[in-house]
Amino acid sequence: MGLFRRREPLHVQLAREAGLLEQPAAEPAPLWQEPGITGLWRPREADTVVTVEAPDVEGDAVRFVALPDGTLLVEEGADSPLEPLAAAVEEKFRGPYRARAVRRGEALWAVEAKRIEVLALPDAPDGESIDVTRTSDGTTVAVEGQRIFGSLPALEQRGEQEGREYTVHAERLDGDLWEIKASAL
Repeated sequence: MGLFRRREPLHVQLAREAGLLEQPAAEPAPLWQEPGITGLWRPREADTVVTVEAPDVEGDAVRFVALPDGTLLVEEGADSPLEPLAAAVEEKFRGPYRARAVRRGEALWAVEAKRIEVLALPDAPDGESIDVTRTSDGTTVAVEGQRIFGSLPALEQRGEQEGREYTVHAERLDGDLWEIKASAL
C-alpha cells in the first residue's frame, strides 16, 4: 500500500462527513425489557390477583367468566366446580369478570380477574362478534367482520356514552349475553 493512499474514496469520505450517507440502523431494543429499566409502564392486565386453596378443582389451568347472576362459564380447562376460585375473587369485587387460574401446588391456585361489561342483546344477529362504529361519515355495523344493514340500538346507546364518535365491540358469551368494550374515537 502506498504512503498517500486513502482507505476510502474521497467522495465517500466527504459524503459521510456531510451526513449524506445512510447510517446503519441501530439495533432494535429487545421486546422483553423490564418496565422499570426502560421507563415504560406495563399496562395492568388484572383488577385483582388472589390465591386460594381449591383441592377439588381439576387440571393445572382454567379460564372462566362470571356473569352478573353468578353463573360461571368455563372457557378453557376442566369442567370441575370452580366456586372456590370464584368465591376468592368475589371477596374483592362482584361479577361480571373474566378470570384465569393456574395451579401453584397440590391445592393452591393463583387467580387473576378483570372486570368486564356484560350486556343482554336479545335482538342481536347470529355470529360471535359485532362491531358498531360511528364517525362523522355515519354508523356502520359489522358481524364477524362483514358489514350488515340495520342497527343495534342497545350498542349505539352504549357507544354514545363514550362521545359523538365511538366504536363498540361485542363478543358473545352465552345466548343473548355479550361482553362489551366501548371507546371514543
